Amino acid sequence: MTKTFKTAILCLLAALCSLTASAQFRYGAIAGPNLSSLKFKQDLVTVSHTPGATAGIQGELMFPGIGFGVDMGLFYNMLGAKVNLGEKKIWASEGYGDVRVALHYLQIPFHLRFKYTRLNGLEEKIAPLVFGGPDFTILMAHGKCDAFKYAGGELGLTAGGGVELFRNWQVTVSYTWGMTYALKTRLLEDFSARNRHWTLRVAYFFK
Repeated sequence: MTKTFKTAILCLLAALCSLTASAQFRYGAIAGPNLSSLKFKQDLVTVSHTPGATAGIQGELMFPGIGFGVDMGLFYNMLGAKVNLGEKKIWASEGYGDVRVALHYLQIPFHLRFKYTRLNGLEEKIAPLVFGGPDFTILMAHGKCDAFKYAGGELGLTAGGGVELFRNWQVTVSYTWGMTYALKTRLLEDFSARNRHWTLRVAYFFK
């Protein structure tokens, strides 16, 4: 039984090495706008969406013949929201009103993706794709608002889709749920918020 198990493991490793050796890697520049908000644990104050932006470098590793692969990258991501702290006396008494929260992140995504390329040659012009997976972010800077304490980073979960055009261009739309808190209020320890954002990105791959 042990010998059979070892043989199966070796065969699996050989198959993975073969796939990795034939995988196609490329990279490119990516940029686009986003629309973000903050999801607080309780609906104590009004929170509104704000526009932001993202830009960076994206890599794509695809396994030919099966359409599956992974993407990874290094992005600058500006998120935030408008939070009307003045609606509650606890903050209004300290002079807070409608506060614009700005969060500047270094984002490192790692997504599984599927690209449908069996379109009888049409994939040379257009190919649909979907992707999803975790995003790891590091807070680089934030707007000045002493009402909040900011987390040093965040874990998010992203799902999205789009199209590849003429092999080099990709247009994608995605939604990201923050899995850990991005900030907390100083006066109410249990009043924390997570990021939520839509993102539209355009990428150009050099290889």
